[in-house]
Amino acid sequence: MVDIQVKDLTKFFVIGENLLDGLSFEIQEGECVAILGRNGCGKTTLFNILTGQMDYDGGEVYVNPGKRLGLISQIPKFPEEFTVEDVLRSAYAQLTAILRKMELLECQMAKGATQEQLRQYDTLANAFQSGGGYEMDVDVDKICNGLGITAAQRSQDFASLSGGEKTRVNLARLLLEKTDILLLDEPTNHLDLNSVEWLEQYINAFKGTVLTISHDRYFIDQVADRVIEITEGHAEFYSGNYSFYMDEKQARFDLQMKQYEQEQAKLKQLGYTVERMKGWGINNRTLYRRAMSIQHRMARIRKTEKPKKERTMKATFGEKEFSGDVVFKMKNVSKAFDSRTLFSDVNLSVEGGERIALLGDNGTGKSTFIKCLLGEEDCQGKIQFGPTVKWGYLPQIIHFDHPERTLYDTMLYEKNCTPQTARDRLGAFMFQGEDVFKTVGNLSGGEQSRLRLCMLMDEKINLLILDEPTNHLDIASREWVEAAIEEFEGVLLFVSHDRYFIEKFAERIWLLEDGKIRDFPCGYQKYRSILEHEAAAKPQLPAQPKPKKEKPKGGSKDTEKLVRRLEREIEKQEQAIAELDQKIEAAAADYQELTRLLAQKETAEETLMELMTQWEAAQS
Repeated sequence: MVDIQVKDLTKFFVIGENLLDGLSFEIQEGECVAILGRNGCGKTTLFNILTGQMDYDGGEVYVNPGKRLGLISQIPKFPEEFTVEDVLRSAYAQLTAILRKMELLECQMAKGATQEQLRQYDTLANAFQSGGGYEMDVDVDKICNGLGITAAQRSQDFASLSGGEKTRVNLARLLLEKTDILLLDEPTNHLDLNSVEWLEQYINAFKGTVLTISHDRYFIDQVADRVIEITEGHAEFYSGNYSFYMDEKQARFDLQMKQYEQEQAKLKQLGYTVERMKGWGINNRTLYRRAMSIQHRMARIRKTEKPKKERTMKATFGEKEFSGDVVFKMKNVSKAFDSRTLFSDVNLSVEGGERIALLGDNGTGKSTFIKCLLGEEDCQGKIQFGPTVKWGYLPQIIHFDHPERTLYDTMLYEKNCTPQTARDRLGAFMFQGEDVFKTVGNLSGGEQSRLRLCMLMDEKINLLILDEPTNHLDIASREWVEAAIEEFEGVLLFVSHDRYFIEKFAERIWLLEDGKIRDFPCGYQKYRSILEHEAAAKPQLPAQPKPKKEKPKGGSKDTEKLVRRLEREIEKQEQAIAELDQKIEAAAADYQELTRLLAQKETAEETLMELMTQWEAAQS
């Protein structure tokens, strides 16, 4: 069954320049498809068209009308008094309304139930159960645990959250809504590594359809069944994940180039033959006619278009020679805000040539650690740099002192270079033509990162510190940054949630967790293996049992013996469900075990509902 179909879709913002130009594709039920393409190619515009938030100029768009569609790109507005918990519970608006009606009927039936009330209650109870009403608390806890939304944060006002925290809560709300078609626009932004891994498991177990825009190559590898790349307004199709896409794209380029070169060689040879025959045919009409025949055949040959290599940036970090062994040392370094300690008693030493990833959950203090190292934040303890160390720093949040200046003026004033040098350096970072006269304040996050890198790479450094360097960058820009870093021979210290980037560069890992920094002298894969081994060895704490909910009573006695027997069976069944609730809470982070237990609970609740129906009939 087709869930989404786009046929000859056209969208333009400037007449004569189509952003989407005859875009066509189909998404089948249950597929997970990744949408790739450079920033500005129309990916988010496509999502806005699919959800009806934006009109289009030509073509056809079909979204299965029998399916619920959810988009995680814009954060809806909620009342100011809404807490995070209120926002999460808004996913259950229909079930909450049913529950209120059930509670009202319970109060009415306490004085004696009529057959009509029992029938209404039975209908509502079935709707509540089939909609997952009895699993609401477990589902909310499971998704909050997976996405790292803490119990303390759930009681906060939603309006007080940062943009990243709001995005995370909105993603949780969307997942709780149990939509049939998920549209995810950069879902891994603002998520830490544990949350991203949990989201991958969720999507892989999700039975609906997923269409995701992402620049997270590791994420695409884990979840995508196939890839659609938007290039010059058209769709290119790849029947596999990101690794398949990369291999297949290169294979297609090589094949097209080979066909092009063979055709050009053949045309060149035929052209040479035609010219010779024409020369010989001055006195020989037969040779001349044969030459013209070959020339007509050359015109009919289908010519393969020469494949284009994507325009790439060419730049490298300037390097300052480093002499000595130790780049920097940290001794008994600690940092606290009020009563909260971010890290304490940190003792680390870094030598020349090391490549270190600083990892940890959001909010643990990674960026603060970097600022303490560079002297931008006060801290306790001692930090000592080698005498020849010069560092360059790319912060997570880019700031320019004069956002009203153009890119061109920013280079002239801040780098003190000539006009031609400013043009050349900006051009190397793909700021060309009229782009150089944009004001810095109007640049996108990715463009600001690119400009800051442009300014940073001019400096002679031997310690490069990057805080989330791939944020806001499309895949092509990420690959360019990686190519520049590969050429850099100095010390690299970086904070990142991009596992592809971490796996490529980290040779040593610092994990900031519970106020301490653990030092792993290994790459990412071995680090993950160590953590998994430690997690498997930890004893599981038993979950606290949930208080048992009282079931409503109503109706009149039929046979006291039958009623007492049914009440005993109901009590046993309720006890069995309570035990399952304990197991479900303990398995909140294990999706497979959770699925099995929920299936058992559903069967047990069906049995309980049947007993309740018999009990109600007996009382009637």
